[in-house]
Amino acid sequence: MSSPTPAAATAATPVPANPRSRVVLASLIGTTIEFYDFYVYATAAVLVFPYLFFPPGDPTAALLASFAVFGAAMVARPLGAVIFGHLGDKHGRKATLVGALLTMGIATFLIGVLPTYAMVGWLAPLLLVILRIAQGFALGGEWSGAALVATENAPAGKRAWYGTFPQLGAPIGFIIANGLFLVIAAVLPSEDPSMPSQAFLDWGWRIPFLFSAVMVIVGLWVRLRLVESTAFSKASKAGKLAKLPLASVFRNHWKQLILGTFFMLATYVLFYLMTTFSLAYGRSPVEPPEGAQPGLGYSYNTFVLMLIAGVVFFGIFTLVSGPWADRWGRRRTLIWVTLGIIVFGLIWVPLLGAGFWGVMLWLIVGFSLMGLTFGPMGALLPELFPTNVRYTGSGIAYNVSSILGAAVAPFIGTALWAAGGGSPFWVGVYLSVMAVLTLIALLLSKETKDVDYEAAGDAETELAEGQAEAASL
Repeated sequence: MSSPTPAAATAATPVPANPRSRVVLASLIGTTIEFYDFYVYATAAVLVFPYLFFPPGDPTAALLASFAVFGAAMVARPLGAVIFGHLGDKHGRKATLVGALLTMGIATFLIGVLPTYAMVGWLAPLLLVILRIAQGFALGGEWSGAALVATENAPAGKRAWYGTFPQLGAPIGFIIANGLFLVIAAVLPSEDPSMPSQAFLDWGWRIPFLFSAVMVIVGLWVRLRLVESTAFSKASKAGKLAKLPLASVFRNHWKQLILGTFFMLATYVLFYLMTTFSLAYGRSPVEPPEGAQPGLGYSYNTFVLMLIAGVVFFGIFTLVSGPWADRWGRRRTLIWVTLGIIVFGLIWVPLLGAGFWGVMLWLIVGFSLMGLTFGPMGALLPELFPTNVRYTGSGIAYNVSSILGAAVAPFIGTALWAAGGGSPFWVGVYLSVMAVLTLIALLLSKETKDVDYEAAGDAETELAEGQAEAASL
């Protein structure tokens, strides 16, 4: 008996479109860079931008204005999801992801060379808003593409596990961004722990933005080596790609779109309260100047180290969540985690009032819950949609939720902080209320872990279009 030819052996044992190491690295490094760029701005929005890009005077008004610019990026994210989603569903995931990464990298680098309010007046915040919108536009196209690279190349029964790799970019990006700020602050120390040194304000803050160029070059090198996933290639060869993915999503998958948006709501609110708002609250003096709100009184360096320690748990539990969601299902896992978030929001005051270890416990619990709720989303949201509209559908759900959650969370948190006379009680209640909305969406949903992930979606689309045409006759 003759031995099988190499071609026959290849046919009998299909080789993955992308090796596992390439899938993991491409999905992880891209989101790490994108989230790094995003967090560099989030940190600067608290640390330096209120002093540099807005008129001097009321510190609370300047902080709120900085947060408003921060939120502008969230508003741009759904537009990025639509544009990049259309390209990704029509022309493939690879080129679209490269475009998203380049857009984010250029915008972040240019923020690092912007003139300040003292130099050019109102032109400074205007340029900051434009570049911040560009950041949001890019991130709107990044996440869903990275999630699809991971999950469309995942082995059977391990989609949630693979889906955690792009999610892991969030804690890693946070640690790199804040770690770099921490090093710069240590090199350029301030005599006043409540604000940065003059050297930091003059030029030190620009370094993390300029450094993003190096990270983007590395990310592009990895992503240019990718090939398209089997699921997309099959749909393309069969001629089953949607002509207008956006129209198809809204016409045939609007229920999944609404559910997916609310699935992410508690995740977004929790994360941006635990990072952006907490940095402002943790650094605010116990006895602040007039017009500012009292906080925990930690120095910047101390509180950022505490934040980084908490984010380590974010990363650990992001990875833990994948095998749990593969074993017990996405819906069941997230229902229990969301219940935990509701309880967590109601115990903010006793934890934050218990001194250093109480604050550390608050950070550890909050970021652990963040990992457990964020990790399964890398598989859950794409599983709601068929291949031919998956990039668009998952991207819109993920990024519309950013408006309802992340865009307004720091702003609402700051306002509730002031309304509570410096107490974070109402901020925690706000988190719990948003988690209740997520819980309702989960209870109304169905489990997705066993869906056919290579279904192109054309049959469902054609059926819906046929029914709509018949109804119009």
